[in-house]
Amino acid sequence: MLEAADQALVNDLTGAPSLKQRRALAKIITLLESTRLDHRHRADEVLNSLLPKTGKSFRLGISGVPGVGKSTLIETLGLYLIDKGHRVAVLAIDPSSSISGGSILGDKTRMERLSVLEHAFIRPSPSSCTLGGVAEKTREAMLVAEAAGFDVIIVETVGVGQSEIAVAGMTDMFLLMQLPNAGDDLQAIKKGVMEIADLIVINKVDIDPDAAMRAQLFITSSLRLLGFQGNPDHASHNKEFWHPQVMTLSALEGNGVPELWEKVSHFESLQKANGKFDSRRKEQSGAWMWDRIDAGLKNAFRSNEAVQALLPSLAAQVNQGTMAASVAARRLLEAMGHEFF
Repeated sequence: MLEAADQALVNDLTGAPSLKQRRALAKIITLLESTRLDHRHRADEVLNSLLPKTGKSFRLGISGVPGVGKSTLIETLGLYLIDKGHRVAVLAIDPSSSISGGSILGDKTRMERLSVLEHAFIRPSPSSCTLGGVAEKTREAMLVAEAAGFDVIIVETVGVGQSEIAVAGMTDMFLLMQLPNAGDDLQAIKKGVMEIADLIVINKVDIDPDAAMRAQLFITSSLRLLGFQGNPDHASHNKEFWHPQVMTLSALEGNGVPELWEKVSHFESLQKANGKFDSRRKEQSGAWMWDRIDAGLKNAFRSNEAVQALLPSLAAQVNQGTMAASVAARRLLEAMGHEFF
């Protein structure tokens, strides 16, 4: 049962677009991100109450190395989509410092034109050192934005390496941004983030068109090879299924953005027609549940009294080289008892 204050937030969130709705959206996401136990229980109730109004948006994940132009593309694309009648929510993830734990949360300042529009919502969130380039509560924030009526949800990842691909497991389409002159065909063929991208965009074509064209050729040939030797769905080139594509554009000048959205729309229509759209979301929901189970078990382990009592001495022995790390880990797990085995 929702508390009166939370029910009021839900009512504001699911009402007509307004400043009150945007305030409710921000407050609910803040509640979701809170680590307090009482806030966690309230957030669970709010999230469950919103579920019937979710699932009607298109979720686009965007990743790429720092400086590739992710924020510029998101703003240009967002302005284009709002002009076409869409409502756009941007969940921008900022890296958290491993030393201080803080985040700058400055992505919103890069989107000055988009952030002031009524039909746009931009929420920077800290990664909190979570692996995968996304924040721990990104999936939940997407559902809240959907319940508020935003029909395009864009998730911008930290994008610091090939391992930052968790966004592909929570969105309908994964867009990878690349730079011209970022490497040769050997660099392009490296597996990891490349082979799970649905669309690869080479940005900043306005700076060096020839380099952008070469990069497009390198990556296209690499994807063709990955298709034959990797994902079997891409080897047959069946037109009823989407096959990863490579395109060039200039996010700063806006050239190529309409063509980009045309490809995204074609991807969505194909995925819904062949059943991949719904099956992908179901798989993601199951993976989300197990991610939360893993996180819950880790928190339970760290807060266990028996573990806390043994941890200092075992950690000291590991540091001194008198006990193998694997042995120490096993003893700490055994200290929890049999309830988790």
